[in-house]
Amino acid sequence: MIDIPALDVAAGEIAALVGPAGSGKSLLLDLLIGRTPPSAGTIRIASVDPFHEHEHLSKVAGFLFGEDAIYLHLSPLANLEFYCQIYGLPRSRAAEVLSQVGLADQANSKSDQLSSSLLRRLGFGRSYLHSPSVLLLSEPFIRCDQTTIRLLSNLMQAHSDEGKIQLILSAEPSNLDSICDVIYFLDEGRIAEKRRPKEEREANLPFKIPAKMEDKKVVLLNPADILYAYAGEGRAYLVTDEGHLPTQFTLSELEERLTRSGFFRAHRAYLVNLQHVKEVIPFTRNSFSLRLNDSENTEIPLSKSSASELSDLLGY
Repeated sequence: MIDIPALDVAAGEIAALVGPAGSGKSLLLDLLIGRTPPSAGTIRIASVDPFHEHEHLSKVAGFLFGEDAIYLHLSPLANLEFYCQIYGLPRSRAAEVLSQVGLADQANSKSDQLSSSLLRRLGFGRSYLHSPSVLLLSEPFIRCDQTTIRLLSNLMQAHSDEGKIQLILSAEPSNLDSICDVIYFLDEGRIAEKRRPKEEREANLPFKIPAKMEDKKVVLLNPADILYAYAGEGRAYLVTDEGHLPTQFTLSELEERLTRSGFFRAHRAYLVNLQHVKEVIPFTRNSFSLRLNDSENTEIPLSKSSASELSDLLGY
């Protein structure tokens, strides 16, 4: 039984559904290719009903199953030329795709003499031969060596860049983190977990803020080393233990970049690194400042509204 309230894959997105045997993956595949009608709800692949519009489905979608769907008595070129004939494509398309999957030098070899990795490349090439808007890929890396996995991953990314939709079904997530925008984990027909690997990778990337010096040298600053930033004389400055460094960013642009690193807009003209704040000092009912832990005990003005926001943020 499949119980998935909603699952949408956007144009240019690579999504994966991962689950071991018994997770519902096989039944879901049958539903997606139109082999089985849904007992409730609707399924649409590029606006096509897989069960009731099966013939049209083959025109808008490409499929790679666990088996490569290759005629072993034909050469790789003859295989793709055969499918070109089915789709009404020029024969030149076969040679083009063979080159893309790295089999140009094997075009006239016997397919039954190709390694399992090369056969998988050929099967992948067959799946997108007719330039479908959707690719449904079941275990795309099965029986593949690392060279083939890298090649197929690069091709998937190229298809993503062209705006194609790609949905992968796999028993386990190996090799998927590097290419998938989102991974759903299936458990007894339900989505038990959802991850966005690309966002996780971006969050862990080294992050620097550039400051341009008068001699045109560019200094790259670690956000942790920045005490605060302020706006003055028509530009913004970054303050570290080394001094005041000009930056090409406005204070608002710095705020957008540095918020994830623990910076807080203390005042309309000041952005402060909370990791360097040691005291909140009230002067009057509507007047506050932040004292930093630098050698000069620098004080940064804190507006009344920001003081209230900071109190809620830190819980004091």
